[in-house]
Amino acid sequence: MNDEVNYKNNPLHGLSLKNLLIELVDYYGFEILFAYLNINCFKTNPSIESSVKFLKKTDWAREKVESFYLYQFKNLPNASSEQFSVPPRDRIVPEGHTPGEPAELSFEDAERLREKQAKKAAAYRSSSASGKKYGGQRSGGYASSRGGERSHPKPASSPNSNDGGRVDPWANSRK
Repeated sequence: MNDEVNYKNNPLHGLSLKNLLIELVDYYGFEILFAYLNINCFKTNPSIESSVKFLKKTDWAREKVESFYLYQFKNLPNASSEQFSVPPRDRIVPEGHTPGEPAELSFEDAERLREKQAKKAAAYRSSSASGKKYGGQRSGGYASSRGGERSHPKPASSPNSNDGGRVDPWANSRK
């Protein structure tokens, strides 16, 4: 099977970020985009140019917008678990999946989605604050006795190095 053909099946293939935003804004508007994506460039003085500039600099926001484009605007089935970890532009869309009509979105649905995400985040924070996952510290690493300074874990030395037990801060990048 030729991967190049599968990449061409991805609606993002050959589509610039500016044209993607123009399509989304023409169909949904900046208000709906902010309500669903919660990215400030769609709320504060929104424009195509400023949004493109921000999204080009910010990988997480660009991937969020591209995922929204694929799964809400193009109405493709959700990505498989292996494809979910790949950025949207690099995902392989199976041959049988063709883009559909854009999803009808509303502010009420966006509010329900935010409430659901807030409950999920609160449950995650409460489970991590209990100490089971992070050895008694909260996930932010701010549980220091030094007045709010952030504590950093000490990096492990590389198991293959003959450095006499010294700590190698670049050990994880060499793997």
